[in-house]
Amino acid sequence: MSLTSRLLPAALAALFLMTTNPTSAAGGTGQTETAVFASGCFWCTEAVFEHVPGVKRVVSGYTGGHVANPTYQQVCAGTTGHAEATRIEFDPAVVSYEQLLGLFFDSHDPTTLNRQGADEGTQYRSAIFYANEAQQRAAARAKIAAQAQWDDPIVTEITPLGKFYDAEASHQDYFKNNPNARYCTFVIKPKVKKLQQKGAIAPERTAN
Repeated sequence: MSLTSRLLPAALAALFLMTTNPTSAAGGTGQTETAVFASGCFWCTEAVFEHVPGVKRVVSGYTGGHVANPTYQQVCAGTTGHAEATRIEFDPAVVSYEQLLGLFFDSHDPTTLNRQGADEGTQYRSAIFYANEAQQRAAARAKIAAQAQWDDPIVTEITPLGKFYDAEASHQDYFKNNPNARYCTFVIKPKVKKLQQKGAIAPERTAN
């Protein structure tokens, strides 16, 4: 059972719902931190996090594997060890890493091993790539909290961030640039709309 199918306990609301402070969102500090998540096709993940106040930039790419400078075709073949991932640059004065983790678990199925919907393979695995010990601890706490909302065990990997390779230009801002593409129409658009209706993300795209 997913987060969208039952009410969240009040104690977890701050963690799993995107409740940014309007005053902070208007100002911020100008300082940024980085989160790196993998949750299936990076076109979907990118589109979701581009609608989060406080997120400055989202880059689709590849990480977690053993091949340098991989291409999309190589990653799709499943032989590089890389996951399709997104690097999210955010202002921690507006949105916290913990809130991003909450949205990460709320925006995909973390209980399916190496698969999201029809996309199957290790490149579509659920993973959190942490940059430091604080992110590692936060990820572990979020995973434990999220487990209470699922009947099946969460299989999300929590692993150190290695080299992140930016994906090809055609994969950046994919939903924005290809709104009428079949995948965008039938997969990304409904996901974004559902999260918007829940108040988990903003009605409009906020990232640069």
